Amino acid sequence: MAKTSIRLGVDIGGTFTDVVLEKGTEVFSTKVLTTYAAPENAIIDGMHQVLDKAGVAPSDVDQIIHGTTLATNALIERRGAKTALITTEGFRDVIEMRTESRFEQYDLNLNLPDPLLPRQMRFTVGGRVDANGAVLVDIDRAEVEAVVDRIAAAGFESVAVGLIHSYLNPAHEQLVREVLAEKLPDVAVSISSEVSPQMREYERFNTVVANAYIKPLMASYLGRLEDRLKSEGVSCRIFLMHSGGGIISIQNAADFPVRLVESGPAGGAVFAAHIAARYGLDKVLSFDMGGTTAKICLIKNQTPKTSRVFEVARTYRFKKGSGMPISIPVIDMVEIGAGGGSLAHVDAMRQIRVGPESAGSEPGPACYGRGGESPGVTDADLVLGKLDPDNFAGGSIKLHPDASKSALSNVVGNTLDMDAVEAAFGVAEVVDENMANAARVHAVENGEDLSEYTMIAFGGAAPLHAGRLCEKLGVDRLLVPPGAGVGSAIGFLRAPFSFEANRSVYMKLSDFDGDRIKSLLTDLKTEATGFVRTCDEVSPILSEFKVYMRYTGQGWEIPIELTEDQAMNPDAATFEARFIEDYSKLFGRPVEGMDIEITVWSVNATTPPEQVARMDETSGADTAMAAGTRHLFDAAQGQYLDAQIVNRFDMATGQRAVGPVAVVEDETTIIVPASRDAIRQPDGCIDVVLKGSAQ
Repeated sequence: MAKTSIRLGVDIGGTFTDVVLEKGTEVFSTKVLTTYAAPENAIIDGMHQVLDKAGVAPSDVDQIIHGTTLATNALIERRGAKTALITTEGFRDVIEMRTESRFEQYDLNLNLPDPLLPRQMRFTVGGRVDANGAVLVDIDRAEVEAVVDRIAAAGFESVAVGLIHSYLNPAHEQLVREVLAEKLPDVAVSISSEVSPQMREYERFNTVVANAYIKPLMASYLGRLEDRLKSEGVSCRIFLMHSGGGIISIQNAADFPVRLVESGPAGGAVFAAHIAARYGLDKVLSFDMGGTTAKICLIKNQTPKTSRVFEVARTYRFKKGSGMPISIPVIDMVEIGAGGGSLAHVDAMRQIRVGPESAGSEPGPACYGRGGESPGVTDADLVLGKLDPDNFAGGSIKLHPDASKSALSNVVGNTLDMDAVEAAFGVAEVVDENMANAARVHAVENGEDLSEYTMIAFGGAAPLHAGRLCEKLGVDRLLVPPGAGVGSAIGFLRAPFSFEANRSVYMKLSDFDGDRIKSLLTDLKTEATGFVRTCDEVSPILSEFKVYMRYTGQGWEIPIELTEDQAMNPDAATFEARFIEDYSKLFGRPVEGMDIEITVWSVNATTPPEQVARMDETSGADTAMAAGTRHLFDAAQGQYLDAQIVNRFDMATGQRAVGPVAVVEDETTIIVPASRDAIRQPDGCIDVVLKGSAQ
């Protein structure tokens, strides 16, 4: 008899660490509070809990896939290594000058975010490569050695190397790395031609600086994690989820930690895409709300939308352009500071504000009873009847409603002459509207109408708020899958091994060179496939080809997908037709009489995605049995209603619970407003639909 595969998915969030174990078709999960000082401790604790539930030993685990917010948090909190940047003469201040654009045009007191490295940590060397990759001025090795000596004397732990046009010709960056390896063998080095070989100096330099900044921290953490797991008896390989929605080896993650910046949310998007495939849904709004942040992603044709630039740590009301741009393959999503732990306050204009500050797990919201005095979203949810104080996180954390009421009154109510319930309603509505508005903006930016979409909600806090979000957005259908509270960790186990290689090579269609294109894409395919083979030596590998194109003179490009035949037998007419087709979809019409240019070439190598069987849905003709009732505040009606309590695992396939209802489970609670009903589908999903409708 074949051995049952045992796989472990681990997601470190800002508040909770989620651990999921898959033993064949059985799934076991738990949530433990994140341990900031040593994140591996929470992983070990959670691992033992799910191993005990499954009745297996650590040595039985075949594979561990891990996603983490540590890289993101290190950049946001500026807790990285002491890092130096070596760049070309004249480009020392690129990361400080940014693109000279104003993300808030009419704010006269606008303050741009400080660069990751102050000026005294940035060094320059001579040498120059032109825009075609030709060497104009050779680099002087003696000059490089003198700069490295200064870096050594200052005690830097990590060095980023970003030279002009190195994405076309990396020779000068490689020489700098050689000198650093000779003189400073213990210092971590990152070069931009490997980390982000793309045009646009600001984005490229910023990305290599970010990689160098977190490289020692992540290498240390991943090393400690490997050692702890080995000491616990785990002998299998460990893989990491990357921001593009695939899996890479722990060594690749240590070399390119910047690719882990959105690893946790990426797992959630993969999870939602998997559910979408099961239901045959082509337009899905993925909604992931945890303890610290909420993430919203558009999924079309069961594939999350991707991008090659992502902003970390937006400083101005989460406005685009106010953050730190990272040029890596990433699932395109909007992330806002709205989680269960997001803190509420009243601003100078006597308006309720929620986030981005979070109570995290230490001390947590006031209701945790761990010393938190400010009210969080969880406190509002508790007062409004959305949570059971005796059964939060499966009863592992007891909540204190009196502490929530006191915090809401002290911080919000007393200032605005509200009682605790009114204050809780205000906080909940503000955070829900913040998330709804973020979803609307994201949809408009992508030319989509959310009324055509189905929402898939997961994360510990999302099922509490998703029903109200659907009311605000005009979304008719909401799916909450089994294991929603640990959705991202489950998504890690659904993700393929993948790696995307890209390169900037500028080419106009009027100067189209088919042989050069074929050679370039072949090299990128080989590079990407090589990374995947470090994770999986036997599975077939699929290649996905993409080019970024624009009209000459435009400032930004759009991604154009190509088949392997189109990529490997390049034809200018085909490239033009594909560009005009996608450009017209986005902007309504093409531009006549203008040349078209290609700026970036990309190949993503991936193992085949998991095959998902289409499911037969039920209309929910039978009535679910209630386990009791509770007072639940319905936002649309602005009052408490008597809501049924239904245990999720007591609902049989095809049963319907009529809203208002709280569908409870250990890891979360699904709040079904009075305007909706809940149907239990055959795969265990709770299908929240407009009252009286059938699927």
